[in-house]
Amino acid sequence: MAVTTDLTEDISVVGEQAGSASASPTLLYAIKQVELAIRSHMDAVLRPMGVTALQYTALTVLRRRGGLSSAELARNSFVTAQTMGEMLAALERRGLVTRQVDPDNRRRMFTHLTDAAHRLLTEYDTQICALEEQMVRDLSVRQREAFRGYLSRCRTALGETPAH
Repeated sequence: MAVTTDLTEDISVVGEQAGSASASPTLLYAIKQVELAIRSHMDAVLRPMGVTALQYTALTVLRRRGGLSSAELARNSFVTAQTMGEMLAALERRGLVTRQVDPDNRRRMFTHLTDAAHRLLTEYDTQICALEEQMVRDLSVRQREAFRGYLSRCRTALGETPAH
């Protein structure tokens, strides 16, 4: 499908095709394909750092909002609580995060980035931004803003906690 000046037009065309015998893939399928492509590219970029795309996502969530519990971080990083526990243990062993007991609830721990994690993220910011630019290079500034808005509205419609 050619890039148009309005993403709404593109989305309506996909919706019309969904009912035909030669239907394009569903939006859910297309979104999953984009996610898989992003993850593959991110893994290649992050491999020299020794961090997975999921770990990187958790680190960037903590950069935006430190002091989260493991459960809060799991929700904002799109992984299960068990997976987050394993990830945090690995990141802590590497010296990228620290965890402190909540003085009000000794069963809860707050997670923070270390200086080493901040340096690591800064080192890879340019490459990750370049990947995002590659993904949206055929979209105008207006389309990019609209696309971000559409994704946000989809997340809200599904009842997810807003991203931090």
